[in-house]
Amino acid sequence: MIRAKPKKKVVAELPGFAREQALRARGVWPVAGCDEAGRGPLAGPVVAAAVVLDPDRIPEGLDDSKRLTASRREQLFEEICATASCAVAFASPARIDRDNILQASLWALARAVHSLPELPKHVLVDGRDRIDVPCGCDAVIGGDGLVASIAAASIVAKVARDRLMCRLAQDCPGYGFEDHKGYSVPAHLEALQRLGPSIHHRRFFAPVMAASTRQAIVVTSGEVIVEETVTIETVLR
Repeated sequence: MIRAKPKKKVVAELPGFAREQALRARGVWPVAGCDEAGRGPLAGPVVAAAVVLDPDRIPEGLDDSKRLTASRREQLFEEICATASCAVAFASPARIDRDNILQASLWALARAVHSLPELPKHVLVDGRDRIDVPCGCDAVIGGDGLVASIAAASIVAKVARDRLMCRLAQDCPGYGFEDHKGYSVPAHLEALQRLGPSIHHRRFFAPVMAASTRQAIVVTSGEVIVEETVTIETVLR
């Protein structure tokens, strides 16, 4: 009897530092990696991060944040913040409603770059779109799984957003933000139908629009105002 050969296990390669090193060899430094977290959720901001890694102290195990466990992300977040130059920016639900999710994400990415202690000479950003920065910029599709600096930024953005959503859960109990982080899961949809949208929800995302018809809300100057809530800026203090 002929036995089938066992399939080889495919192990994904970790993101590398080659692009950053090539730019550095040409005298282009610092080089920042940029990524965002939170385009898809129904609530909370889009969070963008910019990270300039120290070539001599790159944390081991950097990878796309989606391929890491929550505990591993937390560990790497602490290592990145201790060894690299980092900045984070938030695009609020009000900005997302006004500009659309893509434009709000690009704005947050650019703002994160501008918030770095030293403006980089070049930026590597995850995705198809370059961002508005006063230096060279390359958009790298799938960059969070290819480029170490972008992978680091994806971790910083993800952990920062997850922590913020846990704080928003204290401000708006009942929605389960601490568990699903604002994503469209059954428990969140049920809470939306039961409680209606909060100030932290994105009003023009379809499930939120559907839920808003079931609850009377006050609209002032283009923003949803719900009593006994605070703004994201207040939560971050």
